[in-house]
Amino acid sequence: MTDTALTPRSTTPRKGERGMTLVELLVVLLILSLIAAFAVPQAIKYLGGARADAAGVQVNRLTSILDLYALDVGHYPSTDEGLAALMEAPRGGAAGWNGPYLRKADALTDPWGRAYEYRAPGDHGPFDLWSLGADGAEGGDGENADVTSW
Repeated sequence: MTDTALTPRSTTPRKGERGMTLVELLVVLLILSLIAAFAVPQAIKYLGGARADAAGVQVNRLTSILDLYALDVGHYPSTDEGLAALMEAPRGGAAGWNGPYLRKADALTDPWGRAYEYRAPGDHGPFDLWSLGADGAEGGDGENADVTSW
């Protein structure tokens, strides 16, 4: 009796077994290219929308933190003090300052890497807080639209 587990197998292909032809490989590459051509723009669009959504959440969070600051100090930080007043007590004193109100300074930058804009008193309320969107310019649509606190 021979042990079939120890018998070497032949490396020659059997009848009916074969590899992929060049034409089949090109068809597969063409199909993958078509899928990528449709999927990549959708993924980029989704990523841009996610950044705008994240900016909106961050603006809302900073608005709440500014409200807490105003409860402690009695007023919102001035434009000159800016959002840095959430990290360090403003010079000249801020009686009642109970900060820091943020743990990390990177919370003061938008998802596109630019500092949030801040003005107090604001044109739309006691303060205005906004990001200029992906393009860094006022106005815009979609991913380039401004994200505001008002």
